[in-house]
Amino acid sequence: MKAVLDSSVFLSEFPVEGSLFTTPSVIDELVDLCSKCRHESLLAQGLTVMDPSEEALAAVDRAARDTGDAGVISATDRDVLALAHDLGAVLVTDDFAVQNVASRLKVRTVPILQRSARPVRWRFRCTGCGRYFREPGTCQICGSEIKRKLK
Repeated sequence: MKAVLDSSVFLSEFPVEGSLFTTPSVIDELVDLCSKCRHESLLAQGLTVMDPSEEALAAVDRAARDTGDAGVISATDRDVLALAHDLGAVLVTDDFAVQNVASRLKVRTVPILQRSARPVRWRFRCTGCGRYFREPGTCQICGSEIKRKLK
């Protein structure tokens, strides 16, 4: 089985096997000794570090906009989602926003310590006047902040 590993795998003792992949941005996030040792151990098991394609990154951006998670996922989240999409692999992560976007991309996820996230669609509502918008920002009507809320 192909599996793309998120940063949280390197911070845990979650058992992983098969064809393992991750991105350079995940490796950059590993700063403590335990996660670096876990990285070395997984490299010895055949972990492959690679970048996703531009097409997959664009697909992730579209999916994140559709689910309302575009402002929440990080560049590293974007990379692991795109790589899993590229490879047709399972994504191992505990991040609910990543799982939500993965669901939209039809990428299967495996949680580490958390329960699996249910798919969520977000709406954006002005904190001042209560109007709904397509994306976060500042309300053109009253100037208040637009925040995301569960649909």
